[in-house]
Amino acid sequence: MTQKKRTTLKALAESIGVHSSTISRVMNPETRHLISDDVVEQVLKAARQLNFSPNRVASALRTKRSRIIGVVLPDIGNPVFPPILRGIEDELAKKGFIPLIANAEGGKERQRFVIDQMAGRQVDGLILATSGRKDPILEHCLEEGIPVVVVNRSEDSGRASCVVSDNQLAMLLAVKHLVALGHSAIAHVAGPTDLSTGYERKVGFLDALKAQGLKKTHCPVVESTAFGRAEGRIACDTVLDRHPGTTAIVAANDLLALGCYDAIRARGLKCPDDISVVGHNDMPLMDSVWPPMTTVHIPLYEMGVRAASLMLESLDASTKTQINVVMRPELVVRESTIAR
Repeated sequence: MTQKKRTTLKALAESIGVHSSTISRVMNPETRHLISDDVVEQVLKAARQLNFSPNRVASALRTKRSRIIGVVLPDIGNPVFPPILRGIEDELAKKGFIPLIANAEGGKERQRFVIDQMAGRQVDGLILATSGRKDPILEHCLEEGIPVVVVNRSEDSGRASCVVSDNQLAMLLAVKHLVALGHSAIAHVAGPTDLSTGYERKVGFLDALKAQGLKKTHCPVVESTAFGRAEGRIACDTVLDRHPGTTAIVAANDLLALGCYDAIRARGLKCPDDISVVGHNDMPLMDSVWPPMTTVHIPLYEMGVRAASLMLESLDASTKTQINVVMRPELVVRESTIAR
């Protein structure tokens, strides 16, 4: 099949009787507002009919902008990330940018490879969902002068803007809910504490115990090696083996909570009849599992939108001030928690 020949900018301009600069302004979402609506409509219609698309390579050479933002994920199969990605993509599109998405599962060496590949493709900036609390990959990006925004996690250096949820409040909401139901033997299945989400939620859980007057000896914490379902089952087994009097579990994310479901079911116990479970994130379909999961809702789409807006602001701003955005979580009560 013969590929249809693309029309040049000059040819398109001549076909509708406008200057080439008018075509350029219409094709750039940031300058389109300078052209009247009827001309914009005429140009876009002609561009579709004549198979015209802007030469992005030439544009990048002129403006030193590729209008591409790299987005690096730790696990593209984790249902938490599609809503974040959608928010990033929708916000970038408003300014004519697109995301270049990569899965960097497999450790720091893989992350370094992915980021170097993106830098080689001249991305204008990076949105990282992979950062650890002390992250050499982030340091590498900053040393290379690549604008960086961290999403869903934070890092300890304070050198990059971050969009996160209030983990302290989230844990307090979960623990207060269980205490109100009469639970006092509440365990925490924690995430890896080298990540801010694992560390801050663990600290938040311990602070919530103190605020609610609960004894730490009755409320164990078991740290998982990863934020996964299998790891959640292993950690839950440890809790139930060592602390058989546990009546409720607060998990550091929904996948860990699903692992708790598995461990409870494998022992012939029932959730919530025997053990109540609270998740964290409210990732898609948590209302469809059985029992529907009580969990802390994180505004994932809005996190993506805010991360993208911070990136665009950093590209436009003359100053490079770091901004930390903390989103407010909400507890969603479903059927995995009942009164004791």
